[in-house]
Amino acid sequence: MTHRYLSVVLLLCLSLLAHFAPSVAYAQEARNEVVSVEPVARDGKLYLDANIDLTLSPELRTAAEKGVPLYFVAELQIVSSRSWWFDKTVVDTQRTYRVFYNVLTRQWRVGNNEFALPLASLDEALSFMRNIRGWAVAETSELDTGVNYDGRLRLRLDTTRLPRPFQIDAYNSSAWTLATPWKNFQFEILDDEQTAS
Repeated sequence: MTHRYLSVVLLLCLSLLAHFAPSVAYAQEARNEVVSVEPVARDGKLYLDANIDLTLSPELRTAAEKGVPLYFVAELQIVSSRSWWFDKTVVDTQRTYRVFYNVLTRQWRVGNNEFALPLASLDEALSFMRNIRGWAVAETSELDTGVNYDGRLRLRLDTTRLPRPFQIDAYNSSAWTLATPWKNFQFEILDDEQTAS
């Protein structure tokens, strides 16, 4: 009887280990972070380029492949320091990306408020968040030349826009939590509308 009991316990432990192994492996190798941010001023606007390391957990990949839309939010804040008063926020904006797999057409789509593109794979869709290019975030007329500005950027999964059952999973499991730490950067606008980091 004791041997049978031990066998059942061992089998239960092995099945639990197999169930949680993908999440443990993901936690060990995932490096979700904003690698670089480059503000560029041209044609009267301040644009932002950024490179981001982004890895989905196995649970998120599986959900996306079954047609669950994923919403990612890039959040940007830019302030100017003032020694005599509180820092002045000059930019506080965000951009939302929607990644969606159409099971019937077997086609991935990614887009924001400005456009939506059909793509062949999930990784191609994720590349739009991994490589942000030409994001217009402010008018240069709103910024002062020769002033040091402090900015920060992050990317996160918006779990509030998941279907209700998945929101519960997101609340109870770290495998559904995806957010980069804030990436700090500095720049100033020069007289000839160039930026200096």
